[in-house]
Amino acid sequence: MLGSMDRCGQCGYVYGSIASGDIPDAVRSIGDQYRDAILDPQLEGLVRIRPAPDVWSALEYACHVRDVLLIQRDRAILALVEDTPSYPRMYRDERVVLAGYQREDVAEVAAELTMAANLMAKLFEGLSTEQLARHCIYNYPEPSERDIVWLGHHALHEATHHFDDLESSLGRVASP
Repeated sequence: MLGSMDRCGQCGYVYGSIASGDIPDAVRSIGDQYRDAILDPQLEGLVRIRPAPDVWSALEYACHVRDVLLIQRDRAILALVEDTPSYPRMYRDERVVLAGYQREDVAEVAAELTMAANLMAKLFEGLSTEQLARHCIYNYPEPSERDIVWLGHHALHEATHHFDDLESSLGRVASP
């Protein structure tokens, strides 16, 4: 069922490496991790700076992960009430400009990301084994049937992957 999206060749995240019962705590920790990084007073001037024109700033990565968590939560809810729904793209690159990520207040983004992580964690805490097994059609990188557990792993992958990107944009060494 995982197909081509079972391991990330860049960040090393392995789908299924975390038990479904541990997804809520793992998701919840994302908020703290990102908050600490973007609110680090020593890096305050760097958070909005893009290291290259085609590379997002740390703030843009944090906004993206916040939105991913909210969207994945909504997708999981949709899969709980509809049989095998299919999801539209989130338009991640367009969203950076259209949603004005660069204009956002850093402290508010940190709080919102924590809130988004907590909301997703609460949803996953309340799901039964049968609910976690409900299916959806995920259209990236190609249409594939997935389950809600995979949606949780995909959110964790996005957060892990982009935390490495965020660290790089701040001039820190990405985790191995």
